[in-house]
Amino acid sequence: MVASHLADVLSKLQPLNSDHASVVSMNLFVALLCASIVIGHLLEENRWMNESITALAIGLCTGVIILLTSGGKSSRLLVFSEDLFFIYLLPPIIFNAGFSVKKKQFFRNFITIMLFGAVGTLISCTIISLGVIKFFKEMDLGSLDMGDFIAIGAIFAATDSVCTLQVLNQDETPLLYSLVFGEGVVNDATSVVLFNAIQSFDLTNTSPGIALEFIGKFLYLFVASTMLGAAVGLVSAYIIKTLYFGRHSTDREFALMMLMAYLSYIMAELFYLSGILTVFFCGIVMSHYTWHNVTESSRITSKHAFATLSFVAEIFIFLHVGMDALDIETWRFVNDRRGTSIIVSSVLLALVMAGRAAFVFPLSYLTNLANKSPSDKISFRQQIIIWWSGLMRGAVSMALAYNQFTRGGHTQSHLNAIMITSTITVVLFSTVVFGLLTKPLIRFLLPHSKVTTSMLSEQSSPKSITTPFLGSAMDSFDDSPKGVHRPSSIRALLTTPTHTVHYYWRKFDNAVMRPMFGGRGFVPFVPGSPTERSEQNLSQLH
Repeated sequence: MVASHLADVLSKLQPLNSDHASVVSMNLFVALLCASIVIGHLLEENRWMNESITALAIGLCTGVIILLTSGGKSSRLLVFSEDLFFIYLLPPIIFNAGFSVKKKQFFRNFITIMLFGAVGTLISCTIISLGVIKFFKEMDLGSLDMGDFIAIGAIFAATDSVCTLQVLNQDETPLLYSLVFGEGVVNDATSVVLFNAIQSFDLTNTSPGIALEFIGKFLYLFVASTMLGAAVGLVSAYIIKTLYFGRHSTDREFALMMLMAYLSYIMAELFYLSGILTVFFCGIVMSHYTWHNVTESSRITSKHAFATLSFVAEIFIFLHVGMDALDIETWRFVNDRRGTSIIVSSVLLALVMAGRAAFVFPLSYLTNLANKSPSDKISFRQQIIIWWSGLMRGAVSMALAYNQFTRGGHTQSHLNAIMITSTITVVLFSTVVFGLLTKPLIRFLLPHSKVTTSMLSEQSSPKSITTPFLGSAMDSFDDSPKGVHRPSSIRALLTTPTHTVHYYWRKFDNAVMRPMFGGRGFVPFVPGSPTERSEQNLSQLH
């Protein structure tokens, strides 16, 4: 009955470019989003499932139904577009990650996160690129040049931070959550920056000069993107602090915050920088300064609105990936070479696992050598979980693969079709299989994680139900200042660099930044704000 009704609906989608067809497609897609949220809620306590896998499964089932009812012509309601992903869906997810990050925990592990996210991604990309050069040439797949090989390395070096957020639990494993998520954001940014740098270079003739220029371009994109995000965040804080928007309308405050956040991402794209890094650090700066400059009603609104937009975008992505995995046009290209596609997928999956192992364990060893405190060391069991949790690949890999191997969302050759289908296979297998097994693996390796995890005692602010990452958005850089002492020597600076930088940052922040840009403790009451009204009511009662 449902299938026949869906067939009637799909028959009305012709021609596909009509306005009514678009309306029908959007209606069905929004209904599927609602179904994903409801079913994900019902399966919340399930040991194996999470919302990512639920949306992916619903997308796959819907794709099968559409494929059957359309006579094998199509399996999707919307054409996958990297522009849709990078311009509209990814920004709210990454911004909310920066906006809701527990900054103290993030920056305490900042060196480790940057090692894993930046250096580790480069190592993984190198391993995967060398692997595909060796195996693909032996398989005689076709005309792939050096740029294609390095692009494949960047594509499959991108972990799926969205799915990892829902697999790990902050309350059970806060240290692992902090490391894996922080690495995930930096990893995505590094992969995209690396991919964009590859597109701007002619790598057919490599030389030491081109390699140095490539490294310089990469570092420029990384640093410039971070500085742009911080600058936009500071500008938003200064405007709201100086003009007191809350006097007249809290709606204007929230609207300005939201638009400035998106502006940072669009400006990064305008200047050919990394929008992911820019909007992430914009979110961190906004949560440290701008959020404290608005009225209490705007704080509540912004916190939950940003989390909701991120949540819906995540569900949208996995639902879309599930339906797009059955794209009949792409699979027809490899119909006569299914064995080749399976072998390529297996090789890529093996290289992904090897590439991740090549940096997680060595870099963890180096981190443990630098950390003198036993509570800050990463145990071997925790290293296994970090390695396993980062094996999942998702929408970033899909979007980069479509960018590299399709034109306008359509494949042009057998080789391109093989790379697209192989990417789809790796994404589905890693998300479903590794995602399903991550929770049982954590329970097996860390049966008493609430006791053994070193950072559990540092949780400060209450956790928002709608914000899955690192609790409240607004814990400050200077939480628990008693634990940070003034360094007494150069040796102290070298042995405890994170704590030392934290100490001097607090002094600079309190003396220069907060008086200029606002923040906790430096913002006067706005007339008519909820805080002032509540204090007036209390004074009247007394």
